[in-house]
Amino acid sequence: MSIIDSVLGDFFWRALLGGLGVALVAGPLGCFVVWRRMAYFGDTLAHSALLGIALSFLISVPLNLGVIITCVTIAVALVLLSRTRALATDTLLGILAHSALAIGLVTLSFMPDVRVDLTGLLFGDLLAMSRQDLLWIYGGAAFVLTLLAILWRGLLMSTIHEELARVEGIPVERLRLALMLMFSLVIAVAMKIVGVLLITALLIIPAATARRLARNPEHMMALAVVFGFIAVTGGLTLSWHLDSPAGPSVVVTAFLAFLLVYGTARNASR
Repeated sequence: MSIIDSVLGDFFWRALLGGLGVALVAGPLGCFVVWRRMAYFGDTLAHSALLGIALSFLISVPLNLGVIITCVTIAVALVLLSRTRALATDTLLGILAHSALAIGLVTLSFMPDVRVDLTGLLFGDLLAMSRQDLLWIYGGAAFVLTLLAILWRGLLMSTIHEELARVEGIPVERLRLALMLMFSLVIAVAMKIVGVLLITALLIIPAATARRLARNPEHMMALAVVFGFIAVTGGLTLSWHLDSPAGPSVVVTAFLAFLLVYGTARNASR
């Protein structure tokens, strides 16, 4: 094996480990995105990540930390603005999503001394995974999964019936903010794998695929993690052999698994 192959192999295994870590937390969290019909909300936070990257360079903080702060700020602003009911929620989401993305791109264009791989940030970069990124991914995954385990009952009840959850004394608004924090963490750690434009796909597609086969919420979460693993492993393998972009390859593999499961289930039902 040549030195080049050895180095590239090292990059591949880092990317694989990072992708599996992201899938481990994106599966359970993606189930809440599907159950609560929050796909567009996830897109809004993902698009705002680019603004967080630009602000990170401006104030000299780590990229992941800047993305988390920006995503949480956008999420809180969305909650406050939606209470005024001046605009429909989907309209407000569209305005915030595309405005944050555009402001981030314009801000980066005014920083000529900063070299940023926009393609890698938008669509993921197989060779950009570092040991520090792995620490962020697995540290963030451990935090999110622990928080999910603690808040599981309240999150599930408020998802099934929000008004009944309020009557039961469950702090629905606090749980919603906690869910937004978890979304922000996942977006920050998943940038290197699928990029800010495709993060929502990694949240939604495995969870939607698992929904077709699941018997209960816990089973759906476990299956979502499995399909996330399949998407990451298959996508990175495809990227390795065909020299295709890593992030889109992961999403394509997830989509193919979705088509296979729904097509097989439909034929079986017939």
